[in-house]
Amino acid sequence: MFYSIRHITRYRYDAPVRESVMQLYMQPKSEGAQRLQSFQVSTNPRAGLQAYTDHFGNAVYHFDVPGTHQELQVEADAEVEVQAMPAPPEWVDASAWAVLETAAVKGEHFDMLVGHGIAQATPALRAFLDERALTKTSDPMTTLRRLNRAVFDGFDYAPEATEVDSSIDVALGKRKGVCQDFAHIMIATARAWGIPARYVSGYLFTKREAGDRSASDATHAWVEAFIPGCGWVGFDPTNNVLAGERHIRVAIGRDYSDVPPSRGVFKGPANSELAVAVRVTPAQVPRRRDDFLRVVRPMAKGALPPDMDAIDAQQQQ
Repeated sequence: MFYSIRHITRYRYDAPVRESVMQLYMQPKSEGAQRLQSFQVSTNPRAGLQAYTDHFGNAVYHFDVPGTHQELQVEADAEVEVQAMPAPPEWVDASAWAVLETAAVKGEHFDMLVGHGIAQATPALRAFLDERALTKTSDPMTTLRRLNRAVFDGFDYAPEATEVDSSIDVALGKRKGVCQDFAHIMIATARAWGIPARYVSGYLFTKREAGDRSASDATHAWVEAFIPGCGWVGFDPTNNVLAGERHIRVAIGRDYSDVPPSRGVFKGPANSELAVAVRVTPAQVPRRRDDFLRVVRPMAKGALPPDMDAIDAQQQQ
């Protein structure tokens, strides 16, 4: 399947700012069943972009807007092919648990086995697992399929319930959240059970008729877990599916903080407003106009921030 992806990010300030420095994780990967056909980024005001590959193999773009400005817009366009792959098995042999305990697996996947940032086991998480009677079962695949379903059933999808930097305890307390929250909950649980798990940032071609809950105008996040004999398998607890040809991978990390779509800082005493537009369409469908920007974080009222302030991040939904 071929997809066209258009991702627009717009920052507006209620007073001129003197400089903006930003980092982007927006380029889809080209590996496995996914092939990147084209990718380009433009900014307004214009800025020179530098690109590098981080230690997780993600493409990272960096730029600096040194002049005074009151609005910054970033536009990323990509063409991607995602091929259908055979579905992973319903279960694997119980001996997979023993393989996960080996020094080789623990050493190779150390980063994805320990808690990091938001993806930490907490008393609230343990209470949720006890409530749902969720424990390690016969094999890792069966265990993760059950966990994927439990997170889907146990939480409402509610974009306003959490913030981009909310801990998992916020979603656990409200029993509401978005894909970012659900991915962190599943990652923290899998790691507590000794299963390497990583955060995947990307896009989803949403199908309401398939039961998808995810917002169609936002980036998406899900989980990949290492299962002996299968390799890395994608689980999408937001929609209770396994990752497939509708999931477009952009970056992997230990949690959201490793791979936000955009992050940065600006200089100046100003409040900021963030608006985001995402459109994922089959390649044969003409692109629509850019009139679908929605404000995801309005300008704050009251005291101005300090001279150097963080640019608003995009919550993955």
